[in-house]
Amino acid sequence: MAIISKEAIVKGLLGILNEDQVITDEQVLKDSSLDRYRKYEQVFGVYTQPAPAAVIYVETAQQVSDVLKFCNANEINVVPRTGHSAIEGGLETALEDSIVMDGSRMNQFTVNEHNMQVTCGCGVPLQYLDDELRKMGYTTGHSPQSKPLAQMGGLVATRSIGQFSTLYGGIEDMIVGLEAVFPNGQICRIKNVPRRSVGPDIRHIICGNEGALCFITEVTVKIFRYMPENNRYIGYKLDDSQMKLGFECLREVMVAGYKPSFARLYDAADAQQHFSGWLEDDKAILIWMCEGPAAITEVMERAIREMMNAHPELEEVDAKLIEKWYGGLNWGFFFIDKEREEIYATKNIGITTEVSGCWDCIYDIYKTAVERLQAEVPDLTMIGGHSSHSYINGTNMYFCYYYNVVDCPPEEEINKYHNLVNRIICEQTLKYGGSISHHHGLGKARAHYVTEEYGSSYYMLKTLKQAFDPNGIMNMGTLIPLRK
Repeated sequence: MAIISKEAIVKGLLGILNEDQVITDEQVLKDSSLDRYRKYEQVFGVYTQPAPAAVIYVETAQQVSDVLKFCNANEINVVPRTGHSAIEGGLETALEDSIVMDGSRMNQFTVNEHNMQVTCGCGVPLQYLDDELRKMGYTTGHSPQSKPLAQMGGLVATRSIGQFSTLYGGIEDMIVGLEAVFPNGQICRIKNVPRRSVGPDIRHIICGNEGALCFITEVTVKIFRYMPENNRYIGYKLDDSQMKLGFECLREVMVAGYKPSFARLYDAADAQQHFSGWLEDDKAILIWMCEGPAAITEVMERAIREMMNAHPELEEVDAKLIEKWYGGLNWGFFFIDKEREEIYATKNIGITTEVSGCWDCIYDIYKTAVERLQAEVPDLTMIGGHSSHSYINGTNMYFCYYYNVVDCPPEEEINKYHNLVNRIICEQTLKYGGSISHHHGLGKARAHYVTEEYGSSYYMLKTLKQAFDPNGIMNMGTLIPLRK
């Protein structure tokens, strides 16, 4: 809790920033008190989290520094934000009279073609950046489903991953250098070099910190040649009862050393959300895309087909059907507006929870979680999932579920349904040795599992928080839960 009044907070901010950078409109404050983790509450205009004292739009690293010094001195909780596409409660203002610090006006970028990297302000929109790069024949290789909304600072803060990660890696694999500001106002820059052996990789103190340690102001990431004309699409359907075989097919390709840009396995329930126009409702599906120079994609496509054709249980589908699906992957403001309309009209809501595990446990996580969800969650109308990010040693599982909200006011939906689903999935994931979040972050929604997730290494995370944020002003309740 801040040690000065709301009025004093706003007055102090106006002493640092221009008037147009300090927003106190009541509806803006309400809307800024939460993210899409509580989207059912949003739809019905219910706000259960304390409204912030102000939303501020910072424009330089020095402004960030000055504001953080002021907040640190007065114990004001600061919630960093850029694209506002978070879905795990990381943007919730859990404490009274917080400040939401928005970096979306820091939106300039510089391309260095010779070094194959681009330096971006934290507020550079990923969609705009990649569109501009593609005009030049390049791409970031980073394409999360939130691409039309997401901005670079938030992507790094949440340790984001894109749909082509099997080839390009996650955001942590793309980062070259960073600039961030810590709660005491210290501006730190990590220089741009291809690799260093000078101690721990301190980029990873910043990457994934979810605004709980610092505010990211600038990011430099690698860029890659963009050659969509060489894309190769591959698809196979299989019986839904053969999901274990599907995971094994993913594993075969990865351990053989191939890197398609995407490698996905959908169970039948989830597949019907994407391929219902032509796929039987009892079929799961494996899909692949090979990307890069033609000489590589041709060889990779041939190799994947040879491996999959060794399984008589698989039936190949027309590659054009996969290519058509690929054209409609991402969502944006239009999708969110449409989704809100549907939730309001039907009181049926769809949400996702993503986890990861090694090859020897991922099927057990998937199977047992689905069985428990079907048995224990009321009013469930759909439960399924897909694997969409694979590695040589394992993969992720993206659970997708819908439920009707029955006899439940909006403010109670989160506990009756969403938190129950999350608890079951997290329990089964931890039981079999997986990680409870693959790329959405812990936020505040899953922060209370942090000690089980980290085990003995929680000491390291807790020590980082105490060292960098001793006064507890950075996004309290995220990563490390609030202790009541």
